[in-house]
Amino acid sequence: MDLSNLKPAEGSIKKSKRLGRGQGSGRGGTSTRGHKGQKSRSGYSRKKGFEGGQMPLQRRVPKFGFTNPNRRVFQAVNLGDIQRLCNEKKIKDSLDLELMVTLGLANKHELVKILSKGEYKVKLNITSHQFSASAQKKIEENGGTITTIES
Repeated sequence: MDLSNLKPAEGSIKKSKRLGRGQGSGRGGTSTRGHKGQKSRSGYSRKKGFEGGQMPLQRRVPKFGFTNPNRRVFQAVNLGDIQRLCNEKKIKDSLDLELMVTLGLANKHELVKILSKGEYKVKLNITSHQFSASAQKKIEENGGTITTIES
């Protein structure tokens, strides 16, 4: 075997339809495009969402509001969840972002905000991006400290 006897696999190459090559070919005349109309013309292509001249859906439906490009989304962590983890002896004396990630309270690249929902009776040093005023009050009442990370 050498390069002169190479052939493609059986059935892998199909002949393309030869359109517009006379009536005898069976594909002459209108060349499988039907009769007249926009789609039978050469160079035809329609825009996305085109509905035959009817006002397209994306233009019929009203638009409102806007998306703020500078918004910051925070992952909420409740003090009740922190209390539960302390009761299970998973948190000792301080809680920072790395520990939150390992405990599954937040993801690695998320901004975290501590909220005051739930019972909280532990002295902890908590580090986070933001704290609600009521959460800050609860933590400090129990002798803990808060550290806010700039983001």
